[in-house]
Amino acid sequence: MKPSLVVRRFLIPSLLVSVIAYIKYRAYVSPRAEVEISPLLKIGRKAEVSSFTKIKATSGILSIGAHTAIASGCFIGSGEKGTEIGSHCLVGPNCTIVSSSYRYEKLDVPFSQQGHQSKGTRIGNNVLLGAGTVVIDGAEIGDGVMIGANSVVTGRIPANTVAGGNPARVLFNRRE
Repeated sequence: MKPSLVVRRFLIPSLLVSVIAYIKYRAYVSPRAEVEISPLLKIGRKAEVSSFTKIKATSGILSIGAHTAIASGCFIGSGEKGTEIGSHCLVGPNCTIVSSSYRYEKLDVPFSQQGHQSKGTRIGNNVLLGAGTVVIDGAEIGDGVMIGANSVVTGRIPANTVAGGNPARVLFNRRE
């Protein structure tokens, strides 16, 4: 592990992370959240990160839009292709958003030794993720989408729709 990563992850007190986030981004980060302040992390103005949430931007850009609220107990990580969360989003408690996955093509090599791959994850503006939602690498969620609780988003969800299930599928359109 790189020394700079060790410092960011283990040696910066959480209260200092909260102060840095407020000064740098004008965002509220709970002192009980675990957020790595990194050059790859971008947080929009007036975004909120609640307690017991982990945000890791170690190998790709992780962008959180302005006025986005992330509830407690969430995990958000970025792979090489990055994670993008738009503005005015609501991320419910215990959600997971990732943009990398293990490779699994070789049958004679353990998963842990095959490395990672990343397609990137994109979440549009004004999106609501219900409690316990999981957004997998390669998922793309359009603007104005509502995702039901405990759904697993694996693909593309078009704008202005309501989706749910495992895997998440469109249930109906929100258009007038």
